[in-house]
Amino acid sequence: MGADQEAIVVAFMDAWGDGTQAEPDVDTILSMFTEDAEWQLWVPGGPTLRGREAIKADIERQLGFATHMRCGPRSIASSDRQVFTERLDRFTSKGVQVDHHLVAVFDISDDGRIAGWREYFDPEDVNRQLRAARDVAPAPKSSS
Repeated sequence: MGADQEAIVVAFMDAWGDGTQAEPDVDTILSMFTEDAEWQLWVPGGPTLRGREAIKADIERQLGFATHMRCGPRSIASSDRQVFTERLDRFTSKGVQVDHHLVAVFDISDDGRIAGWREYFDPEDVNRQLRAARDVAPAPKSSS
């Protein structure tokens, strides 16, 4: 049950990257959403993005501080409408690796697109790592 839905989510995670390329395949990622898809960035309390344009804008925002992304699935389970993933994602920020432990739930539409995406994680854990990356960033070179 749910093998087709799992394949959609696996392809979606692959489009984010394997950690070797600087940026994800944004066009492929966006094409995998329904026009009115919703992405809740973190549960509980995170903002909910509605529609492909809002999702695209947030991916572009994330590219301002994150490169070499990798979705690292550990476990996956599904039904005919939902896919649950346990993951250890990773990205690089200012030369520092940031690990992102999370559970994500995807709602899959009848036409095989992602209609809903909710990520359950502790945003403060990611923020702590981003602050550490900022703190180790090299100081600007002086012009002397």
